[in-house]
Parts: sequence; structure tokens; C-alpha cells
Amino acid sequence: MADLAGMAALVTGGGSGIGLGAAKRLAVDGAHVTIAGRTETRLTEAVAEIASVAAPGASVHHAVCDVTVEADVRSAVEQAARTTGALDVLFACAGGSLHLGPVVDADVDTWKATLDLNVVGTFLSIKHAAAKMATADGGSIIAMSSIAGHSTHRLMSAYCVGKAGIEMLVKVAADELGGRNIRVNAVQPGLVATDLVGFITAGGKLLDDYLEQMPVSRVGTVDDIAAVVAFLAGPESTWVTGQMIGVDGGHQLRRGPKYDLLFE
Repeated sequence: MADLAGMAALVTGGGSGIGLGAAKRLAVDGAHVTIAGRTETRLTEAVAEIASVAAPGASVHHAVCDVTVEADVRSAVEQAARTTGALDVLFACAGGSLHLGPVVDADVDTWKATLDLNVVGTFLSIKHAAAKMATADGGSIIAMSSIAGHSTHRLMSAYCVGKAGIEMLVKVAADELGGRNIRVNAVQPGLVATDLVGFITAGGKLLDDYLEQMPVSRVGTVDDIAAVVAFLAGPESTWVTGQMIGVDGGHQLRRGPKYDLLFE
């Protein structure tokens, strides 16, 4: 386990799924963790779950936050830094897709909203976390990309473009912020078992297609992703920046999934 004792971490999208799994891992490793999300009831339940496994002395908090609203993000960063007076780690996990369908039939508002959630939400999180880190000794920022940032996903154009945008944002931010001892990287999960993709992991042609494209052919777990987030947050990765780390069973070596199989 990484030694994160005494560090302050903010996890956006920390109320469920990969965000919750990563928040638990950071707290197990000793960090003071603040999770951010839009639904307070979900956050309070998640705080109790994280606190039940947190290392002695590690504290857990929550901040109601829509990552597309700058004032919310600024407030969440300030709250996360309040425990120690600094912010050491950001995992900008909030994201997702509001669009599914062919490019030629795409609803413009839904397409834009997907980019807003992924690209603008990650940008605002990096902007305010980095500003806070720059006033202290630096820190580690981890963004949430996907195999969709690298491999096409049929019928998911907005999501693919959003994740690709996050990856370029990570590279530019890493280049700009390295002189302030702020590292910026991203994780690229493949198919991970969460409630959000339960309709895929329950079985069927799309799941079969995913598994056929993975050299290590299994569905991932939130712990698979959380382990890499902890590595990027901790002292073992202090010379790693501007990197996209695939955690996908090797899926990126082949092709992306065929979401049109959902409609066959």
C-alpha cells in the first residue's frame, strides 16, 4: 500500500462506482478524503462506507458539487484543503455519457452536455486544484479517461471525443504545471463492473464483444482502477507526469467495442 498518511485528497464523482472505490483506497492508505458529487444522500452514505475502512486518523468528508459549475468546484477544493490547509491529490473522476446513437442523428444539446461534463468538468477541477497545490508543495492530479479516449466506440461519439479531450488537457496541464511540482496523469479504464454499466456486464453480445478484445479476458473491478490511482497519488510516482495509463486487460491493443450490438 502507498503511504498517503496526512495527505488531503479530493475525489469528484466519489459517491459511487470507480470514484467511490478510489476514495476508499486512498482512505485505507491514510489520506484525508473529501468526495464530491451532486447528490447529497448518496454522498453521506458513501462517507460512512469509506469511514468504515479508513486508516486510523484518516478523515472523510463530502462536498455537494456539480463539476460543470465553477463556484461549486472552487468550494469543493477549499473544503478538501480545510483539513490540513493544503490539497495534495485530486482524482477528477466525475464524467459519463448523456448521448448514445449515430452521429447523423445526434441531439446537439445532449452531445454538448456530454462534452461539458467530461472536458469542462475536468478542466475546472484541474484549474482550481492546481491553483491550491501551487501555493504549497505541489501535488498529484489524476484525471479519468477511458479506452474511449483512444479507441472508437460506435454510437458513442460524444463520449469518445470528451475522453480524447481530457487526455490532451492532461498533457498540456502536465507541461504547464511540472515546474510547480504538480504532476498530471490519467487512468484509462476498460469495462469495469459498476452499476452504471450493469446492462453490459449482465451478459449478452456486447459483453462478449468486449471480452473478445481483451488479452486478459475479464471484466475489471473498481479495485483494479483504485490501485493505479493510489500509485499515481503516492510517493512511488513522483517522476511520472503527462501519462495515460491503460487499466483494461489490454483492450487498447485491439479494437473498441461495437455498441450497435445493443440494438441487434
